[in-house]
Amino acid sequence: MNEKCMRKERIVLPGISEAQEILSGSISSVTFQNAENGYAILRLSCDDGDTHTVVGTIPMPAVGERLIVTGHWVRHASYGPQFQAEFLDRLLPDSRHGIIAFLSTRIIKGVGERTAEKIVERFGEDSLRVIESSPERLTAIPGISLKRANEISKSFRSQLGLRRLIEYLSGYQMPAEYGVRLYKRYGERAVSELETNPYVLSDPEFGAPFSTVDAFALSVGCSEDDPRRLDAAVLYELIHNLGNGHVFLPEDKLLGATSSLLNLEGDGLKEACDRLDETSRMIRDTVAGLQVCYLPEYYQAECGITGRIMEMTGRTLPEPKGFARIMERIARNHAVTYVEQQVEAIRAAATSQVMALTGGPGTGKTTTLAGMLEMFDAIGLKTMLCAPTGRAAKRLSELTGREAATIHRLLEPQFQGENLGHVFFHDEREPLDTDVLVVDEMSMVDLLLFQSLLRALKPDCRLILVGDPDQLPSVGAGNVFSDLLRSGSIRTVRLTEVFRQAQESLIIMNAHAVNQGQMPELGIRDRDCFFLRRRDPGSVQTTIRDLISQRLPDNMGIPASEIQVLSPTRKGETGTARLNQILQEALNPKENGKRERTYGSILFREGDRVMQIRNNYDIIWMKPGEREAGTGVFNGDIGQIQEISPDMEMVSVLFDDGRLANYDFSQLSELEPAWAMTVHKSQGSEYRAVLLVATPGSPFLLTRSVLYTAITRARELLIVVGDEQVIAAMVQNDRQTRRYSGLKLRLEKAFREKQGIAG
Repeated sequence: MNEKCMRKERIVLPGISEAQEILSGSISSVTFQNAENGYAILRLSCDDGDTHTVVGTIPMPAVGERLIVTGHWVRHASYGPQFQAEFLDRLLPDSRHGIIAFLSTRIIKGVGERTAEKIVERFGEDSLRVIESSPERLTAIPGISLKRANEISKSFRSQLGLRRLIEYLSGYQMPAEYGVRLYKRYGERAVSELETNPYVLSDPEFGAPFSTVDAFALSVGCSEDDPRRLDAAVLYELIHNLGNGHVFLPEDKLLGATSSLLNLEGDGLKEACDRLDETSRMIRDTVAGLQVCYLPEYYQAECGITGRIMEMTGRTLPEPKGFARIMERIARNHAVTYVEQQVEAIRAAATSQVMALTGGPGTGKTTTLAGMLEMFDAIGLKTMLCAPTGRAAKRLSELTGREAATIHRLLEPQFQGENLGHVFFHDEREPLDTDVLVVDEMSMVDLLLFQSLLRALKPDCRLILVGDPDQLPSVGAGNVFSDLLRSGSIRTVRLTEVFRQAQESLIIMNAHAVNQGQMPELGIRDRDCFFLRRRDPGSVQTTIRDLISQRLPDNMGIPASEIQVLSPTRKGETGTARLNQILQEALNPKENGKRERTYGSILFREGDRVMQIRNNYDIIWMKPGEREAGTGVFNGDIGQIQEISPDMEMVSVLFDDGRLANYDFSQLSELEPAWAMTVHKSQGSEYRAVLLVATPGSPFLLTRSVLYTAITRARELLIVVGDEQVIAAMVQNDRQTRRYSGLKLRLEKAFREKQGIAG
């Protein structure tokens, strides 16, 4: 048996340190292993006579096997020095004693210590080759039938498959976790899939940067103009730009970006687009006279949304009998006097299958929504409420006095099984059991989520969309709420009158001033919104730290847990990354017994406030003390680290809505500190107090919409710390981030066709 099959010359890729050490020896014991991600803690008896603890991605380690480990030393707070494995070569044992020790670990199904001794007694140092290649020979051992022999061989070959895949990748300095993910998807076909197309690793589910995959593929023999390389690069650009909010890219811009990515000219990229279009891996279409390129699911989402919205706008509903009397009763019960715009909005909700309610702070959206819900109750319609994030749903519930859920929890994500991805339980076949669905903070809803929401509605279900279109658009691709409003395809009521009580709030009045391009009033110290001039980064850091840790808690009775620091940017001395480090030391300092874990450049500590930064449908959660459990933690969910367990390699996070979820250490890339967060990440949330950093930075981030969104996050107090010239520049910078989206044009075209209008 060739135990070193598929070994290649070791290649050093960009970003790999050459100041690494190498340990070689045999595994003497395995302390911990995670079957899902391959993480392991083991003891290695080294060739120099020492024994060391080795940690890292080492799938299915077994006592007796030899390792050559490349990595570096780290110091664990509780367990002292450990060797962090980055790359490794694995050699199966070749001595009789080593083979018995290896097989006795029960790493192979159907083989224990006694069976291992019998196999080695019979076949000696040739035992592993017999198990792999000639399992029928095992039947010579009493008690092993042909069926059992084949099962033993199958289990062993499965082990070898992953081991050889890891060894193959390690030969090119590719991290072992990519091999674990590949093997989970392809099984024993993983190496052949890689050899057929190395760029399969650029699939987002494997998490490998395109530059890393490209270097690997070129190392194994792909040419610069290989069609597989060109196809993967085009798809990478489309996927990458989803993160910039773009649903599609004009083909000329797509070709230009891909050419720069690969540093390649010529007709090959145009041919790649042709191939992808012909095989339906990419969809070409014409939008506003331009030839554009979509990923298929985004094209289907735009078309699907357009079709469903047109169906809903085609239904005209009669005004409920006694509408005026119902309104009088609702107003009397709530001691409210509705203005004309509010009555118009409630009537629109009663007579439209889909409508939008918009308006800035203090214009009565919540009061109007409460009236709508009472009206639906009066005419016997069942209602459900939802919002994009947990905080937004909690706030909606508090404002209306009714249960509200996140959109994801409402739709109930379902895991289909390995390689099949996720779907929502509620769709056309299992629609939501409601007559009316209310969606708050609609500006945060991206294209794919809105499509899923529409699919889950019964044909006659009404849809009420509530939001503020002047806030920042969704983090995900698309500009759905704005496209719906600007298309003119749905009934829309925009509330514009700021009520007298709201006029007493300087936060609200400043928000409206900024939205109209006027400088906010920041000089009044006895109101709820004021400014502290700090023009150097160090004084900004000190002021923010003192405000949240001492001055506001001590002088105004606002605890740090109810204060949120916001910054337009992640980078720089006043960006969220640096501020989180400072605030962690001020609010949750290092203490004896308080465990920590470093992931990349981030130090996580028990007691830290953290945020989930991407949707994960697999994480299991439960509510302590309640008989409720489920799966799924989503982008924007905020919680606190309750426990860091080095033994279990787990971090427990208690989220604001009471869910407790466990993360293994390999999943920590999905969390980031949340003492400070970007304005974009704060969407849909409201905080008792907000500390906003206003310091020089990129004009792409220092915009009017960012300032407006930040101001409207504060409920009782807003303190702006920084330079008033930056605030003035933000007010004047009405730069609208352009997103390539075809939804508005599709809706307009469909609406014209429905109305019989040419053009």
